[in-house]
Amino acid sequence: MHKKIRSLFILKRLTYMAVILFLGLMISSCTKTKEKSQLSVRMTDAPGNYDAVMIDLLQVEVTGSAEGTVILGTTGGIYNLLDFSNGLNTLIATGMLEAGTVSQIRLILGPNNTVVVNNLIYPLSTPSAMQSGLKIQVHQTLEPGVSYSILLDFDANQSIVLKGNGEYQLKPVIRIVDATISGTIRGAITPAGIIADVTASSNGLNFSSVTNAAGDFRVSGLPAGTYNVIITPPAPLMPAAVTGIIVSTGVVSNVGIVDL
Repeated sequence: MHKKIRSLFILKRLTYMAVILFLGLMISSCTKTKEKSQLSVRMTDAPGNYDAVMIDLLQVEVTGSAEGTVILGTTGGIYNLLDFSNGLNTLIATGMLEAGTVSQIRLILGPNNTVVVNNLIYPLSTPSAMQSGLKIQVHQTLEPGVSYSILLDFDANQSIVLKGNGEYQLKPVIRIVDATISGTIRGAITPAGIIADVTASSNGLNFSSVTNAAGDFRVSGLPAGTYNVIITPPAPLMPAAVTGIIVSTGVVSNVGIVDL
């Protein structure tokens, strides 16, 4: 009789332990499933021929398949885009998201957007269609427990439009730069000290930048391929061309110093 009771006690104890082990495995599995991804949004600039381009950033939102629209922790403020040209960038937002697909990033701007031309400050108006924010389409899949960084290339040279009434309008041209699937062309011009437009072209695609005060230029986010670069300085200097530049993924192709 005592042996039977003891056997039942041991059986119940083993069953209890098995249930506890099963519940522990279930909790561990759920924890892994719910593990979030870290997403950082950084901003860089394909520079323009201006003294300054000031953008009043209020908020960064992302829209994805798991949580809908999420407001990221945003470092708001007024940014001079020209501070982040030729390879420089800055962190503007970060947050933890459920695993899934991010389809859109939205930049909410305030009213204090300006452009400085020949030391004069002009307000930058925005079209009514952009009052709800600047929407950038993204195709990024987030895996749980992985950190991701999205780099927004704000092309200042193409984003500002001078209208017939003398008003400057902000019509942003923003690209997603993925260093893992793109390359870069860099170089310099002589004489330095002049601002020249730089255009890299391949198969009908054009990517633009300008030289800085030291004469350096950098065009990033280029799909792999063969490119021709046209450098257009102000008159009376003549344009110069560098052809047949091979761009490979993750590689910086240096074209050296180009004489104008």
